[in-house]
Amino acid sequence: VIGKGMNPPQKIFPSEKIYMNWRQKRRPGAGLYNLGSTCYLNVILQCLTYTPPLANYLLSRQHSRFCRQQGFCMMCIMEAHVRKVLYSSATAIRPRAVIRDLKCKQFQVLQQVFFPSLRGELLTYFLVIGKFKPDIPGDAYEFLRCTLRAMHRACLNGSSDSGTSSQRTTVIHQIFRGILRSRVTCLSCNTVSDFYMAFLDILLKIKGASSLTIALDNFVKPKQMDGRKSFKCSKCKKKVAASKKVTIYREPRVLTLCLGRADERTCRKISQVVEYPEYLDLRPYMSDTAGDALLYSLYALVVHSGHSCLEGHFYCYTKASNGQWYKMNDVTVDDCGIHTVLGQQAYLLFYVR
Repeated sequence: VIGKGMNPPQKIFPSEKIYMNWRQKRRPGAGLYNLGSTCYLNVILQCLTYTPPLANYLLSRQHSRFCRQQGFCMMCIMEAHVRKVLYSSATAIRPRAVIRDLKCKQFQVLQQVFFPSLRGELLTYFLVIGKFKPDIPGDAYEFLRCTLRAMHRACLNGSSDSGTSSQRTTVIHQIFRGILRSRVTCLSCNTVSDFYMAFLDILLKIKGASSLTIALDNFVKPKQMDGRKSFKCSKCKKKVAASKKVTIYREPRVLTLCLGRADERTCRKISQVVEYPEYLDLRPYMSDTAGDALLYSLYALVVHSGHSCLEGHFYCYTKASNGQWYKMNDVTVDDCGIHTVLGQQAYLLFYVR
C-alpha cells in the first residue's frame, strides 16, 4: 500500500529490458497432463507461458544465469517450465517439477495433488470470495496470485519484503503491477483525501453486469460511505458520511481481471454471460480520463465449467506467438477462432498493453 508522504519505490529492474511483443514466433507449445485435480494449476501455467513480456524474459534465461538462491526459486521453476513447454516436440508434458517444488512450505497448497480423494477437486472453494487461503488448493485465481507473489519474491532473492520499498523493483511488478487511487470526499466539508494501493489483478463484481465494460463502470462508480463505513475526516475531526471513488491511477503493462462468479451471500456460482471485447480501452477507468486511448489486447482467458463453486473443471484459451488462438484443455491443444474465444463464460481475462 502506498500512502501519503511515502517515498516513491525504487526501480531495480530496468523497464527498457521488457519486450512487449514476442521476440520469436513459433507454433503453440505442449499441453499439460492432469496429475490428479491439477487443471486449476495447468491453466495458470499456460496463461503465464503465453504472456509475451514474461515469456520473453524467461526464455532469455536472465534470471537463472544470475540466481544465487538456495533451494526453492519460483522464477527458476517457471523458466524451466516455459522453455520445456515451448521447445518440446511432445504433444503434452507432465508438469511434475512444478508440482514437486511447489510442495515447499512457501506454498503449502498442493496437498490435494497427493491426496486427491479429499472431497474431489475442491476446485473453486474460494472462488472469488475475497479471501486468499494459500494453504488450501483448488482455485485458478488464488493459484495465480500465489504464483506471482512467489515469482516476485524470488526476484528479490527470497526476501519476504512485500512492502512499499519492494514495489516495482522486479520484472514481475514491472509487467503486472498497477496502482489504484481511492479518492474519498467528505460530504460535510468537501475535503478530498487520496489513498493509493498497488495491485497485480482486479476483482470485478459481475452480478447484474451483462458486459465487462458495465462491470468496470460499476467498479469506478462513486460509492457512499456512511453508518459503519463512515469516514473520519481530517478537517471535521470526526466520522462523517463520504463518497469514495476507486480508479486506476497507473495502468499495468499486463491487465489481469477476475470476474467474480461466486455470489457474495450464498457463494453459489453466477453463471450469467458477461461479454468482453478483444480490444479494451482502459482510459475511461483511469484517474485521468483525458488523453489518448489506453488500448489493451486480449491474449488469454480461463474458463470454469460446472454448476457449483465447489466442483467443476478449468480450461483456457491462449493466443500463441504465431497470432493463432488455441483452446488448451489439459493435454489437448486445439486451434480456434476469435468468435469462439469471445463466446466463453470467462472467469479470468488477460489483456496486454
